[in-house]
Amino acid sequence: MRKNIVAGNWKMNCDLAQTQALITDLKKGLVNDVNCELMIAPSHPFLYNAFNSTCDTVIEVVAQNVCEADSGAYTGEISVPMLQSIGIKTVIIGHSERRDTYGETDQLITAKTKAALDKGLRVIFCCGEHLEDRKAGNHFDTVTKQIELGLFDLTAAQMENVVVAYEPVWAIGTGETASPEQAQEMHAHLRSFIETKFGKETANNTSILYGGSVKPANAAEIFAKPDVDGGLVGGASLDGSSFLDIANAF
Repeated sequence: MRKNIVAGNWKMNCDLAQTQALITDLKKGLVNDVNCELMIAPSHPFLYNAFNSTCDTVIEVVAQNVCEADSGAYTGEISVPMLQSIGIKTVIIGHSERRDTYGETDQLITAKTKAALDKGLRVIFCCGEHLEDRKAGNHFDTVTKQIELGLFDLTAAQMENVVVAYEPVWAIGTGETASPEQAQEMHAHLRSFIETKFGKETANNTSILYGGSVKPANAAEIFAKPDVDGGLVGGASLDGSSFLDIANAF
């Protein structure tokens, strides 16, 4: 059975003191159980501190990125074994900012995904289209290609450790938001496409998150859609009360 998940991607925000303060706010706000898995992804230098600060809570600390290699001459990179050594169990891979700003190719993202899964990490695999893709009517083809290249060499057993995050790139940090109907349409398409490779059971058990400007004001309506299993939240996750309001939208 698939799980509801709300994950906060903090991106390159918050120094150590700010990270600690935000975690403190989240812990104070967790007065009631949330009906979802709750994740936060601080910057790499603060993962260990964040892990230690949340290990007595329902909050899971996850990584924003990882290298495809275990070790070696990869200046500035972080490996799967390094993440695991500090208790990290989940990593975000293929975010649009990694693809667009840093030029990560489908091939590199596939290698990272396999490296993480092979060593037991759970992967939040990101996919999504640009505005020109949607205007041209290519949005389904664009996203299914990313899924096919990134995930279709996996086994059904490996897919059990994959969460898909759909990001309409045109709705990230722009103030634009895909309508709940647009989100549902794409999520249903992705689930159907996953079914063609892995079968109905795996498709139905795969959590698919929406990653386009989720806010407290729109979360409940988006999450109510049958194929939307939560959100990969950017800016709104940097405010503790807003993030918890989103999680409580379930």
